[in-house]
Amino acid sequence: MRDSRWHQLSGSELEAFLGQGGTGVISFATDTGTAPPSIPVSYGYSPDVEAFYFRLSLPPESRKTELVDRPVSFVTYGETDDGWKSAVATGRLEAVEEASYDSPTVQGMWGIEIPEVDVFEQPREELTFRDFQLAPETLSGRTEVPSEP
Repeated sequence: MRDSRWHQLSGSELEAFLGQGGTGVISFATDTGTAPPSIPVSYGYSPDVEAFYFRLSLPPESRKTELVDRPVSFVTYGETDDGWKSAVATGRLEAVEEASYDSPTVQGMWGIEIPEVDVFEQPREELTFRDFQLAPETLSGRTEVPSEP
């Protein structure tokens, strides 16, 4: 493994890295001593409202239905021409369908496109999805600073 350092992304660098969306991992808080459930997700990002959007599959028998009200952390990362970059956001999910039509939550959802990734055992048409917004309580990003050879 090569030795590297990192530095904090500025606001504009973080916004450029997040772009319109991509993929990452969302983790849900649990009771002490229990590993947090973590699932890969696609996301959309709206710089206008500084929020992430997720379309989560919530089958009735899924544990996710009881977890969506808990605090979350969301991580996205990737390799760029300049080395790796990552972002971490924390907060709580807000169901988009519960927001008023003219709220920033709904308005922000209109401006994004969540990438569709098929990782399900059944066709997407047979699944139930709900849209959520994460207006982060904290949001930070890092980027690699390669070491001198």
